[in-house]
Amino acid sequence: MNLEKYKLLKNKRIVEVLDGDETFGDFERHNTGSYFGVGDLKIAMPRLSGPDICDVAKTFGSTTEYTGMKSRWQYMFDLIDYGISSRRIPSILAYLFDESNFTRGINTELSKDEFKKYYELSVESALERINIILHFGGNKMIIDNRRVLMVSNSTSDPEISIKNVRNIDRDYIKLLSKRAIGNVDSGNYDSALTQARTILEETFDYVLEKRGIKPNTKGDINKLYKQVKDEYKMHEDRNADRRINRLLSGLENIISAVSEMRNKNSDSHGVGEKRLTIDKHHARLAVNAATTMADFILSVEKKSDGETNY
Repeated sequence: MNLEKYKLLKNKRIVEVLDGDETFGDFERHNTGSYFGVGDLKIAMPRLSGPDICDVAKTFGSTTEYTGMKSRWQYMFDLIDYGISSRRIPSILAYLFDESNFTRGINTELSKDEFKKYYELSVESALERINIILHFGGNKMIIDNRRVLMVSNSTSDPEISIKNVRNIDRDYIKLLSKRAIGNVDSGNYDSALTQARTILEETFDYVLEKRGIKPNTKGDINKLYKQVKDEYKMHEDRNADRRINRLLSGLENIISAVSEMRNKNSDSHGVGEKRLTIDKHHARLAVNAATTMADFILSVEKKSDGETNY
């Protein structure tokens, strides 16, 4: 892959989009008679601080450290340079555009449909703005097959699917988990539970799509896991040690528990009398359990794909 075109992203106007500095208006929503809009939630990429940018670089293998001696745009330039030299720039960009990042900084409670609309508007607005800047050089940025690519204007646009942005691997799962634990530590248990479910949901979607299977999209994570279990033949092996089978049977309990805790307590639902009271150590347990489960599922997919380093 020719990565030279990615050097075009080292443009201050473009990094102002990528790091969340440039906004594209207010997100308007209606909620139980109250109107949220002006000044409440800006349509934009998630805002990245200098330390955030360095953390992204470290996630993809860089040894860069935040010193506070540079501007944020300079750290973004360093991130782009590292991505090009390591040949991981498409994955780094995919991460920046990933849905999980857009939950940060949202103080207003959004329904699932509202969040989807907000996310899509933010991604589409960011791409449109970047492509206006790139246009006169004969280039554009597109989202295709889980990667964010730089192509010439003569390339026909693929259908942009928000799911195409995701690139699921162990580094990605660790990053989601780190963010969720950060919410636990800061007392945002609702967000942590939502992220725990997201870790499972995105991993299940990914391993199904790797097999060309359309994931169950009705929000039932137990049915989604059943699809994974059936496709990867994860049923208990009668010839395996009974203790291994007991361990495998416990996986379904993790999924059910995380799903139920999220449905009753997470920030994707309103507050009500059925809301679950949860302590910090329980929220941490939910995140860690989901992370362990996701790591196991990725191992199953790699093994079935013939990889030996799984």
